[in-house]
Amino acid sequence: AGPTWTVVEKVGRKLFSRGVWAPEAHIVHARAVLDSERATPAYAKKLAQGRERRAREQEEYEVDFANAVLRFLAFSPAWLPHAKRMAVLVAGHATPVGSGTVARTERIPIERRAEAAVIAWMRHQTTGYDDMRIQRVKGARREVRRELADVSRAILDLHRRDAPHAPPACPLCT
Repeated sequence: AGPTWTVVEKVGRKLFSRGVWAPEAHIVHARAVLDSERATPAYAKKLAQGRERRAREQEEYEVDFANAVLRFLAFSPAWLPHAKRMAVLVAGHATPVGSGTVARTERIPIERRAEAAVIAWMRHQTTGYDDMRIQRVKGARREVRRELADVSRAILDLHRRDAPHAPPACPLCT
């Protein structure tokens, strides 16, 4: 490949990479090799296989996540249609690649991801969270979210029991 220089700039105690310097001829040659490799049918086939694999994995994950949401909801048989519809809605919102939601992280188990996704979905769909004016004080937003999560859990508990409740007053039933 030839001679190269890795340029690093030190600012305070931190090191910032400024890239790799190399003769222009080497860079042009490397780009030409890369372009010729990317023009081959084998490379296109490999890309297509990767896309198909990722799409298949995404579909499997959406089903697994919807099932995890359904298990977390654990509604009584009387409210099972509500639970299935809600699981599909939550999974549809939380699972797309690039959504930036808790369902995309792999650092926590899927059961905890499902719980967090349901609470977040309910926060935005069944409460006035999006229209609330929350003071810009440290911890205020977290406190409001904690209170709304408690309300959401109470609503979920209503649906986990067979005891009837007033559907017009229930944000999940309307």
